[in-house]
Amino acid sequence: MCFLYAMTLKERAVNNIISRHRRTGVVCQCPDSCYKKDIVRYGSFYLRLGAMGFGIGSMVYSGLEFGQYFARDSHCDDTVLVFRSATRMLLTLMQIQFMFLNNKDLKMGRYVPVARFGLMHMIATNLCEWLYVLVEETKHEIEHLSHYDVSDHANDEEANETDAAFNTTELHRLRRGVPSHLCSRTNIVGMLVQKSSPYLFPCTVEYSLICAVTLYEMWKHIRIPPPIRVTHHVCSQSIGRDFSSNSLNGLRSAHHFTLDCDSSQKGLCAGILVLVLTIISLVLFLVLHNEENYVQLAVYEVSICEMCIYILCTLAVLACMVRIRVLPAETGHGLGLDNSLLVMAQAGMYVYCIFSIIGFNYAEKTDVPGGAAIEILALMQTTVQTILVLDASSRRCRTKADRRRKPGRELISFLLVANAAVWMINVMQKGHAEYSPQHLKFFGVWPWTVITHISMPLAIFYRFHSTICLFEIWKASYKLKREHC
Repeated sequence: MCFLYAMTLKERAVNNIISRHRRTGVVCQCPDSCYKKDIVRYGSFYLRLGAMGFGIGSMVYSGLEFGQYFARDSHCDDTVLVFRSATRMLLTLMQIQFMFLNNKDLKMGRYVPVARFGLMHMIATNLCEWLYVLVEETKHEIEHLSHYDVSDHANDEEANETDAAFNTTELHRLRRGVPSHLCSRTNIVGMLVQKSSPYLFPCTVEYSLICAVTLYEMWKHIRIPPPIRVTHHVCSQSIGRDFSSNSLNGLRSAHHFTLDCDSSQKGLCAGILVLVLTIISLVLFLVLHNEENYVQLAVYEVSICEMCIYILCTLAVLACMVRIRVLPAETGHGLGLDNSLLVMAQAGMYVYCIFSIIGFNYAEKTDVPGGAAIEILALMQTTVQTILVLDASSRRCRTKADRRRKPGRELISFLLVANAAVWMINVMQKGHAEYSPQHLKFFGVWPWTVITHISMPLAIFYRFHSTICLFEIWKASYKLKREHC
């Protein structure tokens, strides 16, 4: 990134010199940068916006980790980890600017060996960062659950033996002077990181996933630019004005954004109603879950809410699949960046749902009514929704009648908001391993924590990215191209 930015600054200096000569009417050679260039974008606008949001969450997570080492105990020596958190924040900020905020083509095709090596190294870095955060948070969650009250869910003697072995190991580490990973979470800032990590560490996982796939798309499209014929001409002031006006017109058209909300009101109202009811259900769950006498009631009401949403979304997806098939499909569309990310996130949904079904089926008792049925409904709903997105993303209006009727748009509007409601359920409730005590008992603390931390960030990302894909269908599939007018 530093190399490409240095080359961009060099080219900008050359262009400034050319501009000064143009104003004085001096004959010059106009390089390829004088001509209008199309702005290269990877991913939809809302994917880039979401990546910026996840990047901000990742920087907050790194910033809290950076701050907790300044409140550490005297026997903890984690100075190097301060630089790790700081460099992670710097890399996150630079990647956001590099991939999602840059308005100019960085002309990576001119430096193919450097660009290919650099992009592939950045891909590997994001994957390693994903794995590192996953391992660290899994480790801290296991440490947290080792002190969790499991008297009703596990053998007391076995729990006591585990705690004794754990504390003995930590005591030996402190006596040997080896820095313990518990040092970072014993101070007040560390406790803040522990409380906020279930909400912040998925941001790092999802940001790394988006960056890795986007960088791979950039790596695939690196091409050596064709030779450009340079001619001598007078760079007069009028030519400069014409070029500036044309460039401004091109930029204006590239950033022009319109929304047609026709045939969406009913679906949006129904989706907003579902979203409001979901928020009320989550508020009740978070409040009642802390009261000993109302824990069972809290689990019941949020489970019923989740089951109803899955049933409504499944029916809406099936009805939309029938209606949208009226629109013809365009050939030549590949999987694309957005659909590739959706399929990868779908794998996380499969992992979480399948292991949850197994846990509910073989658990001796469960506090969640219809827990296995809920996960089966989630599995079915996400499968048919992914099929709908993959099919509808290539369908376009061909006639004015299709544009006027907009088949299936009301249902897509409903699904767009309903997926946001399910995303809130996954973030606020299902991302915590301790909220599933029957799974902790059946699988054990280590396996279930690992399963949750691997699959749940992808499941959360699936709901977020589904809203992006559905919005792209809502916006693009019902536009009539000029050649069909």
